[in-house]
Amino acid sequence: MATKRTLSHLDARNRPQMVDVGAKAVTSRTAVAEAVVVLPKALAGLIRDGDIASPKGPVFQAAVLAGIMGAKRTSDLIPLCHPLPLDDCKVEIEARRPAADGSAEVRVRCTARTQARTGVEMEALTGATVAALTLYDMGKAVTHGIVIRDVRLRSKTGGKSTYRAP
Repeated sequence: MATKRTLSHLDARNRPQMVDVGAKAVTSRTAVAEAVVVLPKALAGLIRDGDIASPKGPVFQAAVLAGIMGAKRTSDLIPLCHPLPLDDCKVEIEARRPAADGSAEVRVRCTARTQARTGVEMEALTGATVAALTLYDMGKAVTHGIVIRDVRLRSKTGGKSTYRAP
C-alpha cells in the first residue's frame, strides 16, 4: 500500500518549517549535481587549454572557487536548509567540443560530502549553479547569449535513500 507523501518543509497548517532532524542518525552523505552552460560561438572560440582567460583571471578556475564557496553558504541562501559542515566539495568544469554552429557546452559538476543528519543535495546543487552563474558573469562582457540549463541532481547516497538519475 502506497503512503501519502507530503512536503516536509510545511507544517500541518501549510506554514514553512525547518525539518527537525535531531532524532536522525549521523551518516556519511554524498551528492553530485550538475549544470550545463551553453557558450555561444563568440565565447566558445576563446577557450584555450581548457579555460578562458579574462581580465578577472582564468574563468573556469574562478567558477570552481565560486562553486565551492556557494556550496559552503547554501544555508544562507536557501531559507530552510540546515547549515552543514562539508567534509569535501569538488567542482569540475569540462568544456565539450564545439558544435557545428560554433557554440560549446560546458558541463559543471559539483560533488559535496558530509557526515550529518540530513542530506547534502542542496549544497551540491548550489555549488553547480553558482559555478554556472560565475561562468555567465565572467562571459557576459563578450555575449549575453549564454544559456544555463539542465541543473539537476545526478546522485545521492546516505540517509534512508539512494538516488541515481536515469
